[in-house]
Amino acid sequence: MDQSQHLSDYVLKFINQTKQSLFLTGKAGTGKTTLLKKITETTHKNFVVVAPTGIAALNAKGVTIHSFFQLPFGAFIPDYSATQMLSDYVKVESRATLIRHFKMNGLKQTLVRNLDLLIIDEVSMLRADVLDAMDFMLQTVRKSAAPFGGVQVLFIGDLQQLPPVVRQEEWEVLKKYYKSAFFFHSKVISENPILYIELEKIYRQSDPTFINILNNLRNNIVTASDLAVLNEYVNPAFESHTTEGWITVTTHNAKADKINTEALNKLNNASFYYEAEIVEDFPDKIFPLDATLELKVGSQVMFIKNDLSADKLFYNGKMAIVTKLTANEIFVRFPEDSVTIEVEKYVWENIKYTVNPLTKDIDEEIIGTFSHYPIKLAWAITVHKSQGLTFDKAALDVSQVFAPGQAYVALSRLRSLKGLVLLSPMRMNGMTTDIEIMEFAKTKTPQQMLDNNLQAQTLQYLYVELRQKFDFLDLTKAWYNLKSSYVNETTASPKGKIQDWVSKQYLLIDALQDSAQKFGNQLAKLFTTHPVDLLFIQERCQKAFDYFFPFLDKMVDELLYEIAMVRRQKKAKLIFEELTAIEELLVKQVLDLKKTLHILQRYIDKQTIEKSSVETQDISEYKINKLVEIADRIRANSGELIESPTDLTYYESDAKKEKKEKKPTLDVTLELWRAKFTVKEIADERKLTQTTIYGHLAKLIQKRQILITEIISKAKIKKLEKLFESYDGESLTELKEICGDAFTYEDLRLYKATLDLDK
Repeated sequence: MDQSQHLSDYVLKFINQTKQSLFLTGKAGTGKTTLLKKITETTHKNFVVVAPTGIAALNAKGVTIHSFFQLPFGAFIPDYSATQMLSDYVKVESRATLIRHFKMNGLKQTLVRNLDLLIIDEVSMLRADVLDAMDFMLQTVRKSAAPFGGVQVLFIGDLQQLPPVVRQEEWEVLKKYYKSAFFFHSKVISENPILYIELEKIYRQSDPTFINILNNLRNNIVTASDLAVLNEYVNPAFESHTTEGWITVTTHNAKADKINTEALNKLNNASFYYEAEIVEDFPDKIFPLDATLELKVGSQVMFIKNDLSADKLFYNGKMAIVTKLTANEIFVRFPEDSVTIEVEKYVWENIKYTVNPLTKDIDEEIIGTFSHYPIKLAWAITVHKSQGLTFDKAALDVSQVFAPGQAYVALSRLRSLKGLVLLSPMRMNGMTTDIEIMEFAKTKTPQQMLDNNLQAQTLQYLYVELRQKFDFLDLTKAWYNLKSSYVNETTASPKGKIQDWVSKQYLLIDALQDSAQKFGNQLAKLFTTHPVDLLFIQERCQKAFDYFFPFLDKMVDELLYEIAMVRRQKKAKLIFEELTAIEELLVKQVLDLKKTLHILQRYIDKQTIEKSSVETQDISEYKINKLVEIADRIRANSGELIESPTDLTYYESDAKKEKKEKKPTLDVTLELWRAKFTVKEIADERKLTQTTIYGHLAKLIQKRQILITEIISKAKIKKLEKLFESYDGESLTELKEICGDAFTYEDLRLYKATLDLDK
């Protein structure tokens, strides 16, 4: 196992078996994005992904910091000072004003309280004051003074890339509180240091000379020898737009746009225009590329997404030349491979996070989609927009770099020096690294400390989790507050009718809390012995669970049944909401108890702790099985028809929502198709266009998962078979012109899939 993989494994273990907050960094091309994807796919924790900008959030498959935390735009002072207006456009907020304008609704607060892990991507752009505002909001909603309200935070990013943006008039105020605008100089990080883990193996470059130059540039120790090597590649007369496969990387948008526009205009071929398909909520400020794509045959383009198919024909940044265009098709050729492919549309999803009412997990809900061809004109691009891309050949115009690290970012896009042209000589000015970043880099956690820290933090995590999960104080308080609010109710009122039952539940949980407190004290002693005997702790925890669970399980039964009964009463929404709030706490307590015992078992067995091994069927189906039993009882007692047991969890006047499990996009379409949904119904359900769904069906035919006869009649298929006798295997447009209105473009596309089975 190489060191980089070893570090990746450390990160996964810290995430899944500790509450330690981490900063994960690494040079360009070290696999930070790949590791982020693995974390989100495998962690057993409730997480959300946030980023400082809309585009960064979209790329990370998350949401923006300001939308999630509902923060006002502007500077934030980490005390209770009064608001300051610096100008008509710039306002300074404080803790006092954040509380005064607090607008987070109940659903969002439930989401924040269920949060275990906060992942912040592109953290180089995160300002220190904004991070302190996030910390304050988490502490406020979660009613915890712990850093980030007790939430573990994973910071991901390369500090050598985009820096935080602070207006000068804001900084005049903020500099009284912060050493710099970087996130690591926030109050919360300064007072609660985080582990610093750097991925070091570079996957993009392999040339030792080039790697050494990049490292020196990154570490602010560029030598005269380094500059001499780079300046061997200077060629001011080089014109990338006339040389196939080359892209100019420049510092300003206007310059990149000018190069692309002029190169496109020089092509004598006709322009084709392709429009994005936008469904429901997808704001233009987070469009991943322009809504209108203008192309001509001969255009140089690059892909802005990786090929998700098994073929892996392209990657983020791969260059291609447009060879053929029709109203519905784009064909491109890869010069170095002599391979031509048809470009397929890609779907970007705008999401929001919700709490699954059955499992109490945090889930993603798609609220809008943006479908477009994942390519853009590529004679030129800015340094800013090149982040995350990989180029084989690039001409760098970085003589006017205006931020530390821009030269590093531009150079690090390249695989090797063989693909480099400098349009002007590299000089030392403009290539310095911020001194604050260099100082922070010195805090990188040594390997031995990682080993020791992981072991200590894991034991601490197990103790805290077990102690919390066997503590029913919050439940006791909730039942007590509910009981107290019923004191003056008459027996005839809706509340009065369940007053005795509420009192009974309080007395039960209060008695359990007494026993839980004693058990918590035992745990404290067991975890302070040396060495800690986890096998004995496991034995004691299992016995405690066997004692407490029957009481809690019966309470869940009775509470869910009472909620179902209240749901049928008129003017009882307040009671319904009060009982549902306790149910939120109670069911989560039961599920977390089960999950924590699984985590303890996995750790003792020295097995990987991740989502698939912790979230068992027993846990995921616990509440729905209860609801099914209650629905059966209601049907038996009253004969009432209940369409779905999940209806019992919503007040009748509320809109019903059903959670859809996150699955591969083709699998979801296949499932709906087999459930006899029409193409239009699938598109509406999934917030996609019908064109996209027909594309899914074509791929499913190609994979032999459905038959074309399920969509098109046999008679029409015979006619299509005859029509395709003249098909050359490339464009469908000529066939469409021949057949006219006899067949739709979708008919042709579906039949073509039968010719490409299993490709």
